[in-house]
Amino acid sequence: MTKYLYALLLVLLSLCGAATAKEATPMAEDPVVEQRLIAISQDMRCLVCQNESLAGSHADLAMDLRRELRGLIKQGKTDEEIKEFMVSRYGDFVLYRPPVKSTTLLLWAGPFGLMGIGIIGLFVYLRRAMPRSAPWP
Repeated sequence: MTKYLYALLLVLLSLCGAATAKEATPMAEDPVVEQRLIAISQDMRCLVCQNESLAGSHADLAMDLRRELRGLIKQGKTDEEIKEFMVSRYGDFVLYRPPVKSTTLLLWAGPFGLMGIGIIGLFVYLRRAMPRSAPWP
């Protein structure tokens, strides 16, 4: 009896996986367009995932943006024009390597500032935690 129950459970679980599967996204008709799309989108950040490139993200917004980039490539736009379009629409945050300027200075200097604050905090903590010893005779 338990063998049939396990078999039924296995069949139900396999059907659940098939019900949630999505249809594969079609490749571009032109492989050159697809290669350019991948090259451009690898340098851009997914706005939903934020730690994944636009090329590797499976978010719906990322798929829409790749479709839009594909259209811009077919219109004959250069890589720089496409990047400028994306930055004008979504800001410098969309680029993995934003340019160094006054508005992105926090992105570039922020991690070093936080690390410096952490080192100073650790130094202060260790100074307070160390027992005071008697001076040498």
